[in-house]
This record gives sequence, structure tokens and C-alpha cells, in this order.
Amino acid sequence: MSPARSETLLWLTAALTLSLMLALSLLLGARPIPVGAIWDTLGGGVNDFSPLILHGRLPRTLLALLAGVALGLSGIMMQSLTRNPLADPGILGINAGASFAVVFCVGLLGLSSQQAVIFSALLGTSSAALLVFFLGNLRGLSVHSAHFVLAGIAINAILSGLSSAITLLNPAAFERFRFWNAGSVDILDLTPVLWACPLWLLGLGLALWLATPLNAMVLGQQTATSLGLRHGLILLYSLLSLTLLVGTSTALTGPIGFIGLMIPPLVRWLAGQDHRRMMLLACFLAPSLLLAADILGRFMLTNGIRVAVVTALLGAPIMIWLVRRHGGSLR
Repeated sequence: MSPARSETLLWLTAALTLSLMLALSLLLGARPIPVGAIWDTLGGGVNDFSPLILHGRLPRTLLALLAGVALGLSGIMMQSLTRNPLADPGILGINAGASFAVVFCVGLLGLSSQQAVIFSALLGTSSAALLVFFLGNLRGLSVHSAHFVLAGIAINAILSGLSSAITLLNPAAFERFRFWNAGSVDILDLTPVLWACPLWLLGLGLALWLATPLNAMVLGQQTATSLGLRHGLILLYSLLSLTLLVGTSTALTGPIGFIGLMIPPLVRWLAGQDHRRMMLLACFLAPSLLLAADILGRFMLTNGIRVAVVTALLGAPIMIWLVRRHGGSLR
């Protein structure tokens, strides 16, 4: 097969896979929905299935789409910036910032509404990201990306410890936090998704803009500098994009692991080392994987399993394979 036909087949398959997963996410569940009812509801009509579609399947599907793209792009940026094939967006402490903010909001302030949880999670992610940037940038904008990773690991450990302390002292906070921390795209209202879309689109646009600079960054700091790139500014923009993407998705879904770990090697294998192609392909494959995990989780056990559990079950073998393949190397 010619390279042009292979390229066309790759993108066509990716688009069809995402379209299929979106359709199955709307159709399948404890109560299957006819295709006609979905088209009628999306077109503004009203039928017996409209409440289930508008307050169940549609918000869930759109959130999985949003979170999948965010986590996939974040994983690519993290692995490229650190040149570590085992890097995950969570190592920057952003998820820990969201978790601590949720625990603090519920346990110490007594606020447990969905809006309060989402707002506190977003505030926690942005605060953790600013703290990581400040600690990793003490020596100026020439700092290495490893400094941010080390700062993120430290922040992650501190905030995780504080979160555990609060939940142990406050059973009510533990119960609410446990529900959020399980990681799920099962929401009943489109409002939080629509409210988060501007932040998500800003992070998405920034990530796609960073694709070309990241092609140079993976060659090393000296090479990137010789090509006219300001290493520190690229790190700052990357951290901002990671905060917007991971922070927005984590605030709405809770922590969902392994998507940012599994997608980068897959798209690198399919699309090569060009970050422009990798990121565009990840926008199709990452949400497809998250949607597939969510659909699979709906039929596991009686009441289903949260998507974060399914991604962990899928991601653990991938993690083992990556470790064996790279032999523990950080490059």
C-alpha cells in the first residue's frame, strides 16, 4: 500500500473509531436507546427517551470526549518535556492539588454541592501548578524541565498527605471525597461541561500551538535554544496548557489514570515523532479509549464500574509492557 493511501486509511480509521464510540456511548447502557429516539432528541424533539438522553447519555458522552482529549494531549506533552516514556500528567501534582482542594472544601468548609466541588478542584489545580512553577523556576527561565517534575513530586506528596489527614479526621469528607476520587464521567447535567469548555478550548489551542516547539524540545535544551526557542517560556506555556486541560477534566471527572500513559506510545507508533501528527491523532484515539472503557464499565457487575477502574485494569498491563520495553530508562 502506498504511503498516501496508508495515511488516508489511518485518519479515516481514527475518525470512524471515534464516531463509533460516540454512537455506542449514546446507544448502550442499562436501558438501550433506539437510534431514532437519539436523532429526534438531538434535533429538538421530545420522546420517552429524551430525559435519559439529555440528562444522562449526552452529558456523559461529551464529558468523556472532553476529558479524553485533555488527558491524551497532556500525556504527550509530559513525556516530550521530560523525555520520559513513563511520565504521566499526575506527576506534576495537579491531580493532588485538585484532591486537596476538594477535601478542604468538603471537610473544612462544609460545601458539598457539585458546583462547589468543581470550582474548588479548578482552584486547587491552578494553585498547585503555580506553586510547581515557582519552585521549579527559582533559578530563572533557563531551568530544566526536570526541576518542574521534582517540584511536582514534592507538591504531590505534601498535598496527598494533607488530604489523607483531613479525610481521616472527617468521615463526611471521606465519603464525599471517595465518591469524587473514584473517577467517573457519569454526570447528569450539561451545564458543568459547557461551563468548562472555554478553559478546555484554551488549553487545547495552546497544546496544538506547542506541537512545533515540542519537536525541538525533545532533542534537548541546547538544540532547542540553538533553534531560537526560549526553553523557559515553552515550559511555562506547557504548564499552563497542562493545568487547563488536566485541571478542567479532573475537576469534572475526578482523577482518571493511565489514559495519558497509554496514548503517547500508541500515537508515536502510528504517526511517527512529529508532534503535530501525534497530537491530532491523540484527539481521536484518546477519547475513543476513554469512551470504550466507560462503555465496558457499564456492563461490568450489576451496577457497573467507574471508568477510572476500567482504565486502570487496561493500563496496568500497558505500564508493565512499557517498563520492560524501555528497561527502566528515562530517555
